[in-house]
Amino acid sequence: MAVSANRLELLQIADATAREKSIPREVVLAAIEESLQKAARSRYGQETEVRAEINPKTGEIRFSRLLQVVDLVENDSTQINLADAHKKNPAAQVGDWIAETLPPFDFGRIPAQSAKQVIVQKVRDAERDRQYQEFKDRIGEIVNGVVKRAEYGNVIIDLGRGEAIVRRDELIPRETFRPGDRVRAYVYDVRREARGPQIFMSRTHPQFMAKLFAQEVPEIYDGIIEVKSVARDPGSRAKIAVISRDSSIDPVGACVGMRGSRVQAVVNELQGEKIDIIPWSADAATFIVNALQPAEVVKVVLDEDSSRIEVVVPDDQLSLAIGRRGQNVRLASQLTGWDIDILTEAEESERRQKEFAERSKAFMEALDVDEVVGQLLAAEGFRSVEELAFVELDELASIEGFDAETAEEIQNRAREHLARIEAELDARRLELGVADELREIDGVTSVMLVKFGENDVKTVEDLAGCATDDLVGWSERKDGETTKHAGFLDGIEISRDEAEAMIMAARVKAGWVEAAAPAEADAEAPEA
Repeated sequence: MAVSANRLELLQIADATAREKSIPREVVLAAIEESLQKAARSRYGQETEVRAEINPKTGEIRFSRLLQVVDLVENDSTQINLADAHKKNPAAQVGDWIAETLPPFDFGRIPAQSAKQVIVQKVRDAERDRQYQEFKDRIGEIVNGVVKRAEYGNVIIDLGRGEAIVRRDELIPRETFRPGDRVRAYVYDVRREARGPQIFMSRTHPQFMAKLFAQEVPEIYDGIIEVKSVARDPGSRAKIAVISRDSSIDPVGACVGMRGSRVQAVVNELQGEKIDIIPWSADAATFIVNALQPAEVVKVVLDEDSSRIEVVVPDDQLSLAIGRRGQNVRLASQLTGWDIDILTEAEESERRQKEFAERSKAFMEALDVDEVVGQLLAAEGFRSVEELAFVELDELASIEGFDAETAEEIQNRAREHLARIEAELDARRLELGVADELREIDGVTSVMLVKFGENDVKTVEDLAGCATDDLVGWSERKDGETTKHAGFLDGIEISRDEAEAMIMAARVKAGWVEAAAPAEADAEAPEA
């Protein structure tokens, strides 16, 4: 059977459109079929169930309408009775659909225009879906493109098979692009939107630097060296932490390259951004000391519960450790995930002296002793009256200038002081209306009971309804700064695990949950 020119032209148009838009040929043919169906309904009635089929080899178009087999026909356009259906298909039953061939017809101007709009819309939707499917899997990659135009500081990039946007705040400061410039950027998000898929790219994202190093350093690409974290002040300075899985390869040296060739290639791409390459360490203190380079560190004091660290540096290194406008310490904090407080040796010495004086004064007032005894106890490392009350007498008696009788007297005074404090706290608890049964919860102290009462936690049910964050507080990290929100027990040394255990004990006591069986508790306990 010969193929007419019109049919050939239809297939050629479908092929050309598929190639131009990079979408499957079947999608274009399906769009044409749907447009023909819409045009046919304008001829035969909108309620008619018209089907159009295009032979993908010959281009032949066939129209048919679907009729449902019914006992009683109410609408000739959509229904057929069982007797007439048997003439077309002897096996037809009520509820089946019968296809009836329709004769070819000429489109009018209005139906043809409507059909064209359907084709354009369907092809556009298919093209958008193709773009989304292609780029959603490229999130986290560096993509090359050509600048198409700039709008209000944002840069539109032509990726060949799609367009992307680099927003103004995702561009390196003082960086300008003109139409036709080639640009590399990091794809950090792809979204479906009404106007088509939106591809968002960045040149300030920390992972942009990590991916650039992966392109320049074969050891990173091969997985021998791993980039653990990156912190950037775009266009100014950055820190990158790396570790080697092969002890024979120096991760810092590999990233720097021969005469700095590798790191210089990244610096040039980032408009001269200075890069500190830091060896990563599993030990937090060592890692933080490395991250504060080039400043020297004398001593570090970790507070793991609040993720804070105090760093002591020589007096002449303070400005270097902090950096211009706090840049060095801010980047080190972002890189390590710790809040860093920097002190000079003089400030740390002054603080130690202040703490010593405060402890000495506290011992003098609590134990009714003179300044010499108070300072002696503080100098021996005792930090609280509780330590004195429950320490072994031999340890107290071994202090120079003390004997057994003096040690016993000091311990008795310490215990009397604690008893007075306990009585005052209990009176305050009763005044606040805190129930006695809260005392029976493991880990709850008199100080906690008063704190509970001040925060309207007065019964076992009140404690059972609390969350761990309610008791110990929580931290929020935003823009490199950590904000600490206080809990009910703020100022009392208690871990999140201990707080959670108290809440669970309260829920068991209140009858909200059942206590774990001993066998289950043993199974969940970590091995020693």
